[in-house]
Formats: sequence, structure tokens, C-alpha cells
Amino acid sequence: MSTDFALSGEQSWRILRLYHLYRLIIGITLATLVSSDLDSQLLDMAHPALFRNGSWLYLALNVLIIATVRRPKRLAQVFSLALVDVILLSGLFYAAGGTPSGIGNLLIVAVAITNILLRGRIGLLIAAVAAIGMIYLTFYLSLSRPAASAQYVQVGAFGALCFAAALFVQGLTRRLQLSENLAEQRAADVANLEALNALILQRMRTGILVLDELHRVLLINEGAKLLLGHADLTGKILDPHCPQLIKRMQQWLHNPSLRPANLQAKPDGRLLQPSFIALQRDKHKHTLIFLDDISQIAQQAQQLKLASLGRLTAGIAHEIRNPLGAISHAAQLLQESEELQGHDLRLAQIIQDHSRRMNLVIENVLQLSRRRQAEPQLLDLKYWLHRFASEFRSSAAPNQTLHLETSNGSIQTRMDPHQLTQVLSNLVENGLRYSAKNNKHGQVWLKLFRDPSSELPVLEILDDGPGVAEEQLHHLFEPFYTTENKGTGLGLYISRELCESNQARLDYKPREGGGSCLRITFAHPRKLS
Repeated sequence: MSTDFALSGEQSWRILRLYHLYRLIIGITLATLVSSDLDSQLLDMAHPALFRNGSWLYLALNVLIIATVRRPKRLAQVFSLALVDVILLSGLFYAAGGTPSGIGNLLIVAVAITNILLRGRIGLLIAAVAAIGMIYLTFYLSLSRPAASAQYVQVGAFGALCFAAALFVQGLTRRLQLSENLAEQRAADVANLEALNALILQRMRTGILVLDELHRVLLINEGAKLLLGHADLTGKILDPHCPQLIKRMQQWLHNPSLRPANLQAKPDGRLLQPSFIALQRDKHKHTLIFLDDISQIAQQAQQLKLASLGRLTAGIAHEIRNPLGAISHAAQLLQESEELQGHDLRLAQIIQDHSRRMNLVIENVLQLSRRRQAEPQLLDLKYWLHRFASEFRSSAAPNQTLHLETSNGSIQTRMDPHQLTQVLSNLVENGLRYSAKNNKHGQVWLKLFRDPSSELPVLEILDDGPGVAEEQLHHLFEPFYTTENKGTGLGLYISRELCESNQARLDYKPREGGGSCLRITFAHPRKLS
């Protein structure tokens, strides 16, 4: 509907349909009246034949208009319809003998209805046509019927009523339009607020789920999908997909004051802290579940613990290193003695090895406490990796091989080159060591490519060793966790910390056919914040 109409949309169409129905009823009533020959008995007709023909014409035109004009899209169509209606009724007013016929009341009603649809001066123009038409036709009627001269006062009143009806109806329409605009604005505000709330709910990092009595998922946001590792659980029973969460919920139902234990939805997933809230909707009982990722909190706590340990180690390092140096030196002197037998030499070697291991632990912890801030630089990873591989191969043992595969095109990122060297050296040496356990010749493959989904640079460090057992995956990047007697358990932890300080990520992926795959996902080459 055009904006020229006083009301918009369905309201205008509804009123126009009522206007069509009103005119059709008037036309049928007049046609019934003239066809039953009651017009000559009940009314003092000025022109009975004209009135009879005009009534049929009024009915026929309205039937034609209703059939052809259902939803006018232009103001001119509604104005023409109202003008034709007023002219036809004015003609019937004249044929029926003026004000005694009662046709003037129909004109007032027609003017009132058309002013609902038309706004401002154009609506008043219809009222003016109706008033002028009645006055002019009364004057013209008085020329042939002198008794009609007494109708001027009534005709003037009818004309005034036409203008009064037009102004009154337009005032009501303006108020209705303001109310309608306000309601639409409020509805739009509510819809926008609802959409904003839905967007916030979906973008929240906290996972949110709503379950019914049967544990069917009624609502789940993107955060919960990511934390639980499922694409979409809406409408599904949660029990087979996350039994640990259902178990925590059952424990909470039995004792709401008890804080639920942490859980992991998948073996390599994040550590989650669930919380539950009971919801009552009518007679239905629902459960609102919040899932908070506490992995970062645990990591920060671990960093604080290591920082404290680093400060403690820095304070007592010289107290430990001096005895360690003395023990190591004494063991070395014992090994050089010609009087020691084989078993004693073995014991001296054990002392030497464990002294070195203790010294390495101290060095690594001190490195954590003294670690400098990352200074990311724009790196061409292909060029940098070729240079790293060349330097590493020059110092590698004869039974160690480092392979390098890179994709086509330039691959850039921003990272501290010294820290990247430290990370990659550690990962390559680990890979060669584990590869040598299964093979006579240790091999590591470096594969550089761009992730097709995120377009981020990815570097994979692969080996053909025994891999990591599933029960060890959860502890793989924990500090001081190691499966080797000579290891410190800090290598992978430090590597991940260095990656995250450069906005990169280090993950472990099982390799098809055996072995391990450590994947570094680098940041976008734009400047890091």
C-alpha cells in the first residue's frame, strides 16, 4: 500500500473491504426498494424514473468496482472511487427529492469512511464535493419544486456535518496512525532486542543448554556445541552424547548444595565446570546448564605455580648447583679411576646422569621464570623453514634425517624467530628420539601448508615412532609429566607456552599408520595485538 494513504498495510485493505461491503449493501437495499414499487408510496420522489435507474446504476457500478478494484496501490484509485461514490449519491439525493429522502445521511457516512483512507486536504476535498453537490442540487431542485427552498438550512447542516465528520475522522486516524507507528517501533525494538539477545547467547563462550524432563536438548548455543564437540544436539536426548554431564546433573539433583565435579566431554577436550539451575515453565520442569571452560584458569594457575617455583629455584639455585657440581665432578673422577670395577663404574655413571638431569630441570625452571616477552616479526615461513632445516641437518647425527615439504605460494605469519627456533628444535629432537625407538634410522617430516577452512598457516612435525598412548594424551602438555627416565617433562609445556605467547597454538594429532603429529597453527600475518 502506498505511503500516501492515512493508514498502511492490512488496516487500509480491511477498511476498504468494509467500504466495498457498505456500498454493496446500500446498492442492494436501493435496488430492492425500487424493484418493489415502494419508492412511489413511501417517498415524495422528484424524479422517480431517475431514482430507479440511478439505484440500479449505483448497484451495478459498485459490483464492477468490487470485482476489479480489490487492492488499489495508488492514491488516485481510492480518490476516484470516493469521488464516484459521492457523485452517485448526490445524484440519488437530487432524484429522491433532497433532504427528506435521507440520502444526505449516506453522503455523510461515505465522506467519513473515505477520510479514514485519505489524509489531509484530499480527504477534505471529498467533503467539499459532497457539501457543494448537495447545496447546488438543492438550489437546482428548488427551481422546479419551490417547496425545496425550505431545505437550505438542512442542506447547510448536512454540508457542515460532512466537514465535521471529515475533520473528526482524520483526527482519529492520525491518533491511530501514531499509535500504530509507536506499536511498530516497539515491536521492532523488541524484535531487535530479541535478535541481539539470541546473538549474544550464541556468541557467548560459556556453553548454555536447556534440557526437559527427558534430558532432551531444547536449546544449545554455539559455545556449548564447541565445548561438547557436537555439531547440533537440538531435539536429541543428551544421555548417549555426554553421559558425564548427565551424571553430574543427577548428582546435583540429589544434592543441589554440592558443587559438581569438573568434566571433559572428549578425551582431548577442554576442562569444563558445569552448573545447573532449575526452570519451571507452567507444569514443565526444565534444567538450565552452564558450561564454563576452566582450562585457561587452570593454565593460569599452573603458570603462577611455575613462576613461584621459578623464583624459588632462582633463589636457591646456587645452593643446589654447587653440591650438584661437586657430586658430578666426584662421579667423573670415580669413573676415571682404574681401581673401580664394572658395577662401580655403572653406579658412577648413574650418579653422573641424574646429576645432569637435576641440573637440566633447574635450567628449564629458570628459563620459565626468566622468559622474555615475545617480539613477533613478519616471517616468510617457507624461507625460514628451509634455513632452519639446512642448519639442523648440518649438525644432525648420521642416522637422523629431517624432511621438509612446503605448499606452493607465499606463507607468512608473525612470530618471534628465536622462540620459534626453540620450539621447533625441541619438537624435532623429540620426534627423532621417538622415531629411533622403532627404527634404526630416526626420521622427522616437516609439512607446511595453509589450512583450507581457516586460511591460517599450519606446520606439522611428524615422526614414525610409537606415538602417544590414549591415556597419556590428557597429560601430554602438563609440566613435569614425562614417560622417560631422563626427561624433565617441561619440553612440550614450554613449547606450547612459547606458541601461545605468539598467538599460535600447539596441538597433538595421532598420525595415521602410527607415529605422532604435533601441529602448530600460526596466527594471521596481520600485526598481533
